Amino acid sequence: MSTPAVTTPSRWRALTHHHLFWPVAVLIALLLVNVPFTPDFFAIRMTDGHLYGNLVSIVLFGSPLILVAVGMTLVIATGGIDLSVGAVVAITGALTCSYISDQADQNALAGVFLAMGIGLVAAVVCGLWNGFLVARMGIQPIIATLIIMVAGRGVAQLITDGQIITINSEPYKLIGGGYWLTLPFSIFIVAAVVAVTVALTRRTALGLLVESVGGNAEASRLVGIRSRRIKIMVYMFCALCAGIAGLMISSNTSAADGNNAGLWIELDAILAVVIGGTSLLGGRFSIGGTVIGALVIQTLTTTIYTIGVPTQTNLVFKAAVVIVVCLLQSPKFRAKVLGAKGRARTTAPAEPTTPADAAPKMEVSR
Repeated sequence: MSTPAVTTPSRWRALTHHHLFWPVAVLIALLLVNVPFTPDFFAIRMTDGHLYGNLVSIVLFGSPLILVAVGMTLVIATGGIDLSVGAVVAITGALTCSYISDQADQNALAGVFLAMGIGLVAAVVCGLWNGFLVARMGIQPIIATLIIMVAGRGVAQLITDGQIITINSEPYKLIGGGYWLTLPFSIFIVAAVVAVTVALTRRTALGLLVESVGGNAEASRLVGIRSRRIKIMVYMFCALCAGIAGLMISSNTSAADGNNAGLWIELDAILAVVIGGTSLLGGRFSIGGTVIGALVIQTLTTTIYTIGVPTQTNLVFKAAVVIVVCLLQSPKFRAKVLGAKGRARTTAPAEPTTPADAAPKMEVSR
């Protein structure tokens, strides 16, 4: 019969070995760091029927990153990577805002929906191009997606004529800057995308197909899985998520900036996926871990400004924290740093063996 003294350490060990333990622990630690500098950091207030507070702001401003990171998760799960998502964000916002700005009535729902459709179709086409280069032409993902990463910014600048296009559309403002049921509307969009992604990858065979392609694409093809089609699909989905993020960013500012919209969001998305526990080598992935990783990145950004880190060193501070998180997730690092003393205390000295004991014993079967 087991005793609580025996089961409690085993439960704690199982908890610490869960792939979400360290990301959640780091997220909680980052949130608590803000309390000494902002005592009411966790306070949430209601103003004009809307909820405001630091926690709400973290989710609000982290919504585009969560979307991009969710799409990036499936791409990385297939053994690829997408560096073009930032440019796709800029292209989507530029096309949408450019079309709305040319309308006589910028508040007309038909025009707004058509503009959003044009932007999202352009994003999906970019994803289709990336998937075609990777799956059909055999180009390495980092090179294939680098093409749109470089050229996409130029395309966005051509669409906007090198200017920042401003609009005044209340329906479009709702996507990234509006509220619904006291919460920012973007939170509901993110929740819907995450829920659909989890349902498709965990309630159907799609998730297993993606993992199998990432584990061994050639073996998957030989057993009948259309690995090329799977790769094209995930790149299109990643671009679609980036396009929705582009709508959010341009909607929140009521403007399209082809040069700065979504700048370096691809790097934050990759970091969020890694922090969430998904391997860059492909295979198994975690959508929940990615969401937590994106919240860690956004919380870290908020913490940097809260504690007053100089703007010249905020990227260095951010990189240092990310390194710590990745090291804590490494089983080898934890075994060397945290497990060495435990093994020294628990390992008893071996008893000397006699030649008779050391000799191998053989059994003779009759």
